[in-house]
Amino acid sequence: MMEKFNRTLRGYDPEEVNAFLDNIISQVETIIQDNKKKDEQIIELTKLAEENKRLNEKLETYRRMEATLNKAIVMAEKTSEQIKLNAHNESELLISDARQNANRIVNEALIRAEKTEREAQILKRNLNVFKRRIRDIVEAQLEVVEELDKIEL
Repeated sequence: MMEKFNRTLRGYDPEEVNAFLDNIISQVETIIQDNKKKDEQIIELTKLAEENKRLNEKLETYRRMEATLNKAIVMAEKTSEQIKLNAHNESELLISDARQNANRIVNEALIRAEKTEREAQILKRNLNVFKRRIRDIVEAQLEVVEELDKIEL
């Protein structure tokens, strides 16, 4: 906006020119202060932007760490399930082996018991045979003694 000055005898009216210059100075000072404020705001915003960038980098680091931890948790869960499955399978195998061993031991014990029973029966028969033979021998000896008694000497 162009200012027009009134003419006076020696040129322009000094009061109007001085008032205009004061107004210009005031506007320039206001513009300079506004520019200083804007420069300070730019510096502050730059600092905030740098802080924001730094925080975003930290956030990204934490997100990567979270993703890594989540993967580790999933792997740990899978490993845990595999360990449980292996332990279950191993326990089933041990139980099966224990049952087979128990059955084998019981069968062996039954076989030994039957063998012992047969041996006891054989011994009982042999004892009865031995007793009968001794009885026969003793009776034969008694007959000899009775025969001797019949013979008088």
